[in-house]
Amino acid sequence: MTDENLKFEIEKLGECRIPSPVSVGRFTKDDENVLFRVTLPEIESYLASGKRPPAFEQAGPREKIYFDPSKLKCGIVTCGGLCPGLNDVIRSIVLSLYFHYGVKTVFGFPYGYEGLSYRYGHTPLELTPKSVEGIHEKGGTILGSSRGPQDVSEMVDTLERMNVGVLFTIGGDGTLKGAGAISEEVKKRGLKISVIGIPKTIDNDISYVQKSFGFETAVSEAKRVISAAHSEALGARNGIGLVKLMGRESGHIVSYATLACNDVNFCLIPESPFTLPSFLGALKRRLQERGHSVIVVAEGAGQDLLKNTGDRDASGNIKFEDVGLFLRDRIISFFKESKIQVSLKYIDPSYTIRSIPANASDSAFSLLLGQNAVHAAMTGRTNMLVGTWMNRYTHVPIAMAVSKRKNLDPDGWIWASVLTTTGQPRNMVDP
Repeated sequence: MTDENLKFEIEKLGECRIPSPVSVGRFTKDDENVLFRVTLPEIESYLASGKRPPAFEQAGPREKIYFDPSKLKCGIVTCGGLCPGLNDVIRSIVLSLYFHYGVKTVFGFPYGYEGLSYRYGHTPLELTPKSVEGIHEKGGTILGSSRGPQDVSEMVDTLERMNVGVLFTIGGDGTLKGAGAISEEVKKRGLKISVIGIPKTIDNDISYVQKSFGFETAVSEAKRVISAAHSEALGARNGIGLVKLMGRESGHIVSYATLACNDVNFCLIPESPFTLPSFLGALKRRLQERGHSVIVVAEGAGQDLLKNTGDRDASGNIKFEDVGLFLRDRIISFFKESKIQVSLKYIDPSYTIRSIPANASDSAFSLLLGQNAVHAAMTGRTNMLVGTWMNRYTHVPIAMAVSKRKNLDPDGWIWASVLTTTGQPRNMVDP
């Protein structure tokens, strides 16, 4: 998608006329923006052609708001897989609504979008500062989660019946697409309901968002696991530590974990194909030269080498075969045929990492995402999510965020740094 086709404008339910009760040093003005393209040649090119450089609307509290806090009811859902920081975001939204704006009624809909459908019989939870006390110290989500779409009309029926004016949706690509569909149904009915997304993807693969919460915690915990794998590899002759991490279509976690723990010798990502003969040949040379090796693989890497059934999960994602087990078996078989004794230790910490509490950095980040989501909602903005760009908090249209997956650029500087760190061949595809 070219810059010219990107639509940065944020939808609004109407004019903001109510003075904000928020006490801050300064309010954010609507004409404050965060540049999308930031290099000087790019900006000069736009200015020379008489065009305005593309920019995100900057997040933050506004001087006037759209909703009357004394009459407003809000709802929160958490969808998809677990991720460090979910409870932090829930708590931040509740506390900001309650203490910054005086909104006293906040519902937590259990098990994601299921909670908005009458079919499952889930009873909404009433969230208060007391009920969210201490939840940020725990992993998971107090609301529960689920995958898969629900009937959009039924979900909007629930919001309309309960007189909910704002729905906060915390989730990844599928959740945001669902939020966009809810927003469109709301618009079609002429309702005044704001839908605000908070991007939650441990893989950090939401487009036009610099970073998603939980990512730093995941990288930090992955570093600990890789260090353990390295110790295991060093502890045996021809020792191999094999670690599988998250990353269905994007190699951000494995790449940053590799840079954080530079004992990795092979980093395998979905964006950079490899073939078994080439990879196994490079691994054999590594063992001959150094006597041990550490391999980190993203769950979506090498899927072209496996027999995929084409089955899909409840979210519509193709069910991947386990590349970690596949590589483990192929490595053992290869060295057995080569009559070389190896000691391989395989570690898959994925679900452990997903369910731990957020670290200090992610906790602070989650709190600020929640607060800025509330600020956006109270001004009647809708069909958008809160993100960051160049370390500034931004408003991003949902349609723009879900237009494509954010992948790691195999020709970019991050991957170049990974290759430099590991020393692995740049090309591990057979000629």
